[in-house]
Amino acid sequence: RADALFCEAFTALDEYRAMRAAVDVPLLANMTEFGKTPLFTVDALRDAGVSMVLYPVTTWRLALGAVERGLRGLLAEGTQAAALPDMMTRGRLYELVDYDAYGRLDAAVADHGYREAAPTSSDEGAPT
Repeated sequence: RADALFCEAFTALDEYRAMRAAVDVPLLANMTEFGKTPLFTVDALRDAGVSMVLYPVTTWRLALGAVERGLRGLLAEGTQAAALPDMMTRGRLYELVDYDAYGRLDAAVADHGYREAAPTSSDEGAPT
């Protein structure tokens, strides 16, 4: 028995409905941009019996589009100033990655310190 069924290049919600009726495993819809499958909404896919939706390169394409726009502006204007409203602020980045937790971890490691252990009897004669 399969853990899930990857539904590739379906072009209509009825195809998902037919697959749902035919198999008793979770259905995975692939919502890659610029593919054969129309960009159905999550609600429409859920109503058609889809259990999971995969967006394999959506965030990558969003990020690269933003990078390209920013670099074009930098080239044209000689500054990134116009792109600042579109950028993630330092504060949001620190919040997103829980930067303060890393600081606490660093401090805990620094407070613990590193000590060279005294040689044990099993270390005698070992290369140093």
